[in-house]
Amino acid sequence: MKNTVLIIGAGAAGLMAAYTLSKAGKKVTVLEARKRTGGRIFTVNNELFFNNTELGAEFIHGNLPVTLGLLKEAGITHRSADTEMWRYRNGCFEENQTVIDDWNLLTRRMDELEQDVPVWDFMQQHFSEDKYAELRAAVWSFVSGYDTADPRDASTFALRKEWENEDYEAQSRVDGGYCHMISYLANSCRNHGGDVFLNAVVQNISWQPGHVTATLADGSTYQAEQIVIAVPLGVLKADTGVTGAIKFEPPLTQHQTAIGQMGFGAVIKLLFAFDDAFWLDDKTRSMTGNKVDQMGYLFSDEEIPTWWTQAPDHSKVLTGWIGGPGAQEKAGRSDNELRDEGLRSLAVIFKRNVDELKAKLTACRIMNWIADPFTRGSYAYDKVETPQGRDVLTTPVENTIFFAGEYLYNGTAMGTVEAALSSGKEAAEKVIKATL
Repeated sequence: MKNTVLIIGAGAAGLMAAYTLSKAGKKVTVLEARKRTGGRIFTVNNELFFNNTELGAEFIHGNLPVTLGLLKEAGITHRSADTEMWRYRNGCFEENQTVIDDWNLLTRRMDELEQDVPVWDFMQQHFSEDKYAELRAAVWSFVSGYDTADPRDASTFALRKEWENEDYEAQSRVDGGYCHMISYLANSCRNHGGDVFLNAVVQNISWQPGHVTATLADGSTYQAEQIVIAVPLGVLKADTGVTGAIKFEPPLTQHQTAIGQMGFGAVIKLLFAFDDAFWLDDKTRSMTGNKVDQMGYLFSDEEIPTWWTQAPDHSKVLTGWIGGPGAQEKAGRSDNELRDEGLRSLAVIFKRNVDELKAKLTACRIMNWIADPFTRGSYAYDKVETPQGRDVLTTPVENTIFFAGEYLYNGTAMGTVEAALSSGKEAAEKVIKATL
């Protein structure tokens, strides 16, 4: 009889584990709490939006071997997303290429750091004077916006490593959306005899070496010899009893401590489709010096601070983004409230009337990932104690329980699809090794 493996979660990590294990001859059963596969990959298939727009993961950041290799194997193409970055500040547009004062001093102080501390402690220690206000704001904006992290507990060592290894290679989008990659993985698993069940909310995992039983919210059970836990870190952090939380029996006390040592960010993403691309009209051109055709990212200090277009593709869609503590503060707001905040932000930036923009809006989707019970946040970031926690979570439990997810990736692409795929593949390889 084939060795049986349960996989909890049908996101990129879980499906990559299922794909790898089923190809190796394992009998795989994937249990996904949502009514869809993909996890934080969530492509909007709606004709009102452009080319299957993404509510979750969207970009391929540079030359990522696992992601690009899988896309090639699946025959899925990707297209350039290289664009210009702009900033709206003090009522004016400017190309976001200006070197911030004292940036070199910042990186030098980071290089000199011998003991890790939270980013904001580091900034207060070295750059608390008024003359560094712009530098502090830039660091807070990057850590909270790009990394979706809280600078008050995010690791300075991790930020230093991220900047040292920053990949300036081309950025791209998957043609038709990341959903095609997810479908390829799920279908490959099924074609090799695996099962993928949706609406399967796992509440309890009882285990002993060589045997696990997963109990679902509806009372049904699934049994296997091994299990891969591939749910988001936010779900593992959830208190027992809340929707999506998983209880282990007997408890994994050391692992729960390790989970607490990992950072998990916050993000809210907005998709707005308009009846015209007003950000390319003559009024905007007059404000930017006629340089908006390749305006991709636009950074600001508004309620929803970050926006991007679908450039270099031509579309009538704008994506809004807020991460970190700013997103956490908005976690309890309704979709309508978030929509209105987004419209107000665009009205200020592009000097339009809010009602005018509201009339132009043809479609709107809000993805509050913090409020999603099967995610509870964005993606992982390193805290000072994260390396110790990662060591615990990447070690199999009695060759029976294995963890997978982007939060376990030790490379510089933590928090990405690449990280999730790599971790899923590594977890599957550990399962295979444990049963040889």
